[in-house]
Amino acid sequence: MSTPTVADAPQKGFFGHPRGLLTLFFTEMWERFSYYGMRAILGYYLYFAVAEGGLGIPESTALSVVGVYGASVYMTGILGGWLADRVIGAQWAVFYGGCIIMLGHISLALPGGISTVVLGLVLLVVGTGLLKPNISGMLGSLYGEQDTRRDAGFSIFYMGINLGAFFAPFVVGTLGEKVNWHLGFGAAAVGMALGLIQYVLGRRNLGSAGLKPVNPLPAGQHGRVLGRAAGIALVFVVVLVALSVSGMMGLGGLVNVISIISAVLPIVYFAVMLASKQITKIERDRLIAYIPLFLATALFFLLFEQQPNTLANLAEADTDLDVFGFVIPASWFQSINPLAIIVLAPVLAALWMKLGARQPSTPQKFVGGLFFVGVAFLWVVLSKTLVGTGQHLPVMLALVFVIMTVGELMLSPVGLSVSTKLAPKVFASQTMGLYFLAPAMGQGLGAQVVKLYSVDNQQIYFGIVGVATIGCAVLLLIAAKSIKHYMHGVL
Repeated sequence: MSTPTVADAPQKGFFGHPRGLLTLFFTEMWERFSYYGMRAILGYYLYFAVAEGGLGIPESTALSVVGVYGASVYMTGILGGWLADRVIGAQWAVFYGGCIIMLGHISLALPGGISTVVLGLVLLVVGTGLLKPNISGMLGSLYGEQDTRRDAGFSIFYMGINLGAFFAPFVVGTLGEKVNWHLGFGAAAVGMALGLIQYVLGRRNLGSAGLKPVNPLPAGQHGRVLGRAAGIALVFVVVLVALSVSGMMGLGGLVNVISIISAVLPIVYFAVMLASKQITKIERDRLIAYIPLFLATALFFLLFEQQPNTLANLAEADTDLDVFGFVIPASWFQSINPLAIIVLAPVLAALWMKLGARQPSTPQKFVGGLFFVGVAFLWVVLSKTLVGTGQHLPVMLALVFVIMTVGELMLSPVGLSVSTKLAPKVFASQTMGLYFLAPAMGQGLGAQVVKLYSVDNQQIYFGIVGVATIGCAVLLLIAAKSIKHYMHGVL
């Protein structure tokens, strides 16, 4: 039995799914092309010597900056979700977010040193906060609450994300490493522009999904609230850029501040939502069930999002990249994960559809995600043990990304889907923003953890983190039955 969906959004037209999935699929594909393309070269650009076109920032600091950039991107999802829910609606939030993202990549493409880098990253953080939670929330609203196509739809959407992520390092990475860093960043800007064009042309497929706020502010408060929010945001951005550029805070201090915020913000937000009088008892129980899933997601991303820092550094500094006389650009390793998803996502989607009500519960899928990402870290240890004092073999390092992908497919698309199902109605888009605080927390704390990493101690580093993560997977498995009880029938 299915519940009502958006009446004016076509429910057929894209492989048995709502036609709006097609629009959101390609919008997200191009946005992720720009994001993952830029991310594939950001660390290298930061720590490569000035003589090589980089900024010459110390390696440890550069890898931490990549981590807190990822954390910041996801933290602004709360603001983006709130603006969609209360003021502008999800459809407009996605459009404005895409425009700001494009401006961020343009800033990175300008050869202005640390100033244009900080400005570009701030714009990317703001724009992604508007786009990311709301595009996923719109997808969820195209399906009924008990629609069995839902998880499969999110898996297909996730494949679109990774189609863009797959091509990005080959285009952006190659241009950045082999030609000019700023030309690579410029290619990312072009990708976002293409995504915006596609979104505008395909919005009719969404019908009224996300067109208006689900919990709008009273009309008389719009100007005052928006003005105050814009003023606070402007002051924050100006102060942040000024402190970073002037050297008063320094990049190291900035990393520490963002790490602390990423840990505190989810705690505060869960407390606010649980204390709200606008949610029912069942909705409150579902939020309680969501807490261990949230923490598991944060731990997963602490490991998984080391692809663009510690694993990218291994690819560049401790891997034999010479294959039959051709030197592989290190950024190409960032394409392995999305390629594996493109291959494996349809298999997992078909498996969940075939199993139907017999598929593993959501908590059990999260256990699988943690287990495989932990095993991937242990694979780094095995890879280095086999070569001894030599460098990693490309195929062995590539398998690290493949194993991570299996864990990602167990957890990440399912996490997106369960967030829309466990969300209290009055906090629909904001709960998607809350979901993205999990990878924010993971990357924020990960920015501190990666300071313990170096090429020389890689086996100790990856071994300890991998074993600890598998231990947490076992604890989640033990708690799975209790979590399912608090979900009140949500699959």
